[in-house]
Amino acid sequence: MESKIEVLSTVKLQHSPELYKIVDALNRTLKQKDLMFGLALDQEDQSKAVFTIYRT
Repeated sequence: MESKIEVLSTVKLQHSPELYKIVDALNRTLKQKDLMFGLALDQEDQSKAVFTIYRT
């Protein structure tokens, strides 16, 4: 079975140490809707975070 992940949206925002809690809650709540959420530091500006929404 092949799994395809589609990026639905990406946004950059000010990094906060607790952003991961929102991403964790979204992933736990919306997993059954085939949605996945990611959070990473911006490669060019470590004070920014990149939040991405995926469809799995």
